[in-house]
Amino acid sequence: MVDRKCVGCGQIKNRDELIKVTKENTHGDVIINHSNKIFGRSVYLCYNKSCIEAALKKNRIAKALKTSIPEDLKGRLLNEF
Repeated sequence: MVDRKCVGCGQIKNRDELIKVTKENTHGDVIINHSNKIFGRSVYLCYNKSCIEAALKKNRIAKALKTSIPEDLKGRLLNEF
Protein backbone atom coordinates (compact mmCIF):
# COMPACT_ATOMS: atom_id res chain seq x y z
CA MET A 1 0.00 0.00 0.00
CA VAL A 2 0.94 3.64 -0.39
CA ASP A 3 2.06 5.51 2.72
CA ARG A 4 1.35 9.19 3.29
CA LYS A 5 2.29 11.70 6.01
CA CYS A 6 -0.28 13.44 8.22
CA VAL A 7 0.20 17.24 8.10
CA GLY A 8 -1.11 17.47 11.68
CA CYS A 9 1.23 15.12 13.57
CA GLY A 10 3.77 14.08 10.94
CA GLN A 11 3.11 10.35 11.36
CA ILE A 12 3.43 8.18 8.27
CA LYS A 13 0.41 5.92 7.77
CA ASN A 14 -1.30 3.91 5.10
CA ARG A 15 -3.33 6.16 2.76
CA ASP A 16 -6.52 4.25 3.69
CA GLU A 17 -6.13 5.37 7.34
CA LEU A 18 -6.06 9.10 6.51
CA ILE A 19 -8.47 11.86 5.45
CA LYS A 20 -7.56 13.26 2.03
CA VAL A 21 -8.14 16.99 1.44
CA THR A 22 -7.68 18.01 -2.20
CA LYS A 23 -7.52 21.27 -4.13
CA GLU A 24 -9.11 20.29 -7.46
CA ASN A 25 -7.15 20.89 -10.65
CA THR A 26 -10.22 21.90 -12.64
CA HIS A 27 -11.99 24.44 -10.38
CA GLY A 28 -9.51 25.09 -7.60
CA ASP A 29 -12.11 24.10 -5.00
CA VAL A 30 -10.85 22.59 -1.74
CA ILE A 31 -12.79 19.42 -0.87
CA ILE A 32 -12.64 16.33 1.32
CA ASN A 33 -11.75 13.67 -1.25
CA HIS A 34 -13.46 10.45 -0.15
CA SER A 35 -13.14 8.64 -3.47
CA ASN A 36 -9.48 9.36 -4.38
CA LYS A 37 -10.76 9.87 -7.94
CA ILE A 38 -10.37 13.67 -7.94
CA PHE A 39 -7.00 14.94 -9.10
CA GLY A 40 -5.14 17.90 -7.71
CA ARG A 41 -2.82 18.93 -4.90
CA SER A 42 -3.63 16.96 -1.74
CA VAL A 43 -2.82 16.75 1.96
CA TYR A 44 -3.57 13.98 4.43
CA LEU A 45 -4.82 14.06 8.02
CA CYS A 46 -5.31 11.38 10.68
CA TYR A 47 -8.87 10.60 11.77
CA ASN A 48 -7.99 12.38 14.99
CA LYS A 49 -9.34 15.69 16.26
CA SER A 50 -5.99 16.78 17.71
CA CYS A 51 -4.25 16.30 14.33
CA ILE A 52 -6.96 18.25 12.51
CA GLU A 53 -6.85 21.07 15.08
CA ALA A 54 -3.04 21.24 14.93
CA ALA A 55 -3.04 21.37 11.12
CA LEU A 56 -5.67 24.13 11.08
CA LYS A 57 -4.08 26.13 13.90
CA LYS A 58 -0.66 26.14 12.25
CA ASN A 59 -2.21 26.74 8.80
CA ARG A 60 -0.47 23.64 7.41
CA ILE A 61 -3.34 22.63 5.11
CA ALA A 62 -3.47 26.04 3.43
CA LYS A 63 0.32 26.16 3.04
CA ALA A 64 0.51 22.69 1.51
CA LEU A 65 -2.40 23.32 -0.88
CA LYS A 66 -1.13 26.85 -1.66
CA THR A 67 -4.62 28.32 -1.17
CA SER A 68 -6.93 29.49 1.61
CA ILE A 69 -9.23 26.97 3.30
CA PRO A 70 -12.98 27.81 3.35
CA GLU A 71 -14.50 28.16 6.83
CA ASP A 72 -17.22 25.59 6.05
CA LEU A 73 -14.55 22.99 5.21
CA LYS A 74 -12.76 23.70 8.51
CA GLY A 75 -16.05 23.17 10.34
CA ARG A 76 -16.75 19.93 8.47
CA LEU A 77 -13.29 18.56 9.29
CA LEU A 78 -13.69 19.35 12.99
CA ASN A 79 -17.27 18.06 13.24
CA GLU A 80 -17.25 14.98 10.98
CA PHE A 81 -14.00 13.40 12.15
